[in-house]
Amino acid sequence: MTIALVVLIGAIGGVLAGLFGVGGGIIFVPTLALVLGLTQLHAEASSLLAILPAAIVGTWRQRRYGNVDVRAAAVIGAASIIGVQGGVIVAESLGDSTLRRLFGVLLLGTSAHLIWRLRRGS
Repeated sequence: MTIALVVLIGAIGGVLAGLFGVGGGIIFVPTLALVLGLTQLHAEASSLLAILPAAIVGTWRQRRYGNVDVRAAAVIGAASIIGVQGGVIVAESLGDSTLRRLFGVLLLGTSAHLIWRLRRGS
């Protein structure tokens, strides 16, 4: 049951990554935490590793269509290395409940922003 569920989670995350450029945080983290019972910290850490194959294949496929700005991606990637180090330090210092709430706020904020942009028509 667990293996089949993990495969399903991966497939859904892969489809969303291919369609929208998302998947890891939105699908993997809540599912790993709520369905499989991982702590928020373990779900986030596992999600970071799990998204690598989808990111590699998605980038390869999108690059074939000329949709990848390599320079922008390289700058964002380099800056994210520094950011993720700081994020891990903060995440390790927070309790699971606080980390889960902050993740929920991030999802709600992202959703609100997308709805706001949609209503503005941009």
